[in-house]
Amino acid sequence: MERYELAKPTKQQMEWQDLELGMFCHFGINTFCNKEWSDGTEPVSIFNPAELDASQWVKTAKQVGFKYFILTAKHHDGFCLWPTQTTDYSVRTTSWKEGRGDVVREAAEACRRENIGFGIYVSPWDRNAACYSDPQAYDDFYAAQLIELLTQYGPLVEVWFDGAGSEGRQYDWKRIISLVKQHQPDAMIFNLGAPTIRWAGNEDGVAEYPCWNTAETAKVSMFTNSTNQWLPETPRWVPAECDVPIRKNHWFWHPNDEHSLLSLDQLLDVYYRSVGHGATLLLNVAPDNRGLLPECDVQRVLEFGKEIRRRFSQPKGSVSASGDFIELVFTCETAINHVVTMEDIAHGERILAYVIEAEQEGHWVEIANGSAIGHKKIDRFPSIRTKRIRLLVKEQAAEPRLRSFAGYYAAETESLDEE
Repeated sequence: MERYELAKPTKQQMEWQDLELGMFCHFGINTFCNKEWSDGTEPVSIFNPAELDASQWVKTAKQVGFKYFILTAKHHDGFCLWPTQTTDYSVRTTSWKEGRGDVVREAAEACRRENIGFGIYVSPWDRNAACYSDPQAYDDFYAAQLIELLTQYGPLVEVWFDGAGSEGRQYDWKRIISLVKQHQPDAMIFNLGAPTIRWAGNEDGVAEYPCWNTAETAKVSMFTNSTNQWLPETPRWVPAECDVPIRKNHWFWHPNDEHSLLSLDQLLDVYYRSVGHGATLLLNVAPDNRGLLPECDVQRVLEFGKEIRRRFSQPKGSVSASGDFIELVFTCETAINHVVTMEDIAHGERILAYVIEAEQEGHWVEIANGSAIGHKKIDRFPSIRTKRIRLLVKEQAAEPRLRSFAGYYAAETESLDEE
């Protein structure tokens, strides 16, 4: 029997949480003026990516193992990467492809070819729109832009509403969310309005642990970040997405910026503290002013995907089961240094505290412990050799249901003997 009524995810939320890894792509007028936040006055003439290849972006994402791709269709400067009819501040009035180009379409089509989800970032804050100072007029303007994006580019996996620059501004969120639900009912809504997924609270790619999937209030956004807001007994399922740029503190490409590229070890630390804490990781890799992902960024992110596969593609053993005592018996004594546990979240988060033990010379020894498991919890520990491990649930909201309880071994280098 449940201790309290458990929040449970929708089908769409469960499918989104299974994606686990997404690529963010910040690209726009900022790419050509060496700025993170331009003010909406940069001339459209500077936008001219002579070698733009959205297929290169998306194929790279696919090779890494990203399951979805999000493009900044409009950032805070108001420049639109599609030929909108709402403003002249868009690709329609540039010399790129003689004004007939559409970056959003090229990215959407590339995602369909590679069979990964496509999403859009559409900043509510617009520093170019003359009507922004008139809330009612701007709401009409923004709604028209959204309708274009929601109806012309196929199914969307996510619509990303950034709150930056909008502190204190009241948009017509009821209208905005109704448009998303009308035209893209399966899309996740990030952060503002009536979000179905939430911001993790930082731009470091880290979900603080424990990272519960449930929220205390319907007013969930980057502006309601109480540390007590995310609790296991609260009524709404709103899982976390962690966003981080691969170049430290820089979302857009900047010249001579290679020194800021995160190392492989830094990226792996982000992975353990995002996906490994049950959240989804959205890693930004920005195209340069050619319209291509820089070679060094591509190399680094491919290394990242390869290392994730090396560590987690071949479990030493796994089991699915229900109950507060789950045992996994390996075929023979083997080395392990990771345990990956997943709840069957269709039934809610049921585990509130747990311990993992390994058999050592006839005795059970604790190797890990924690509270939240949710979609996924990755526990790391010094390598041990054992034939059996077990999960002991110390506190629960209802009978635990595990989708998977698996042991892994990842040597420091591939040349080390795994046995």
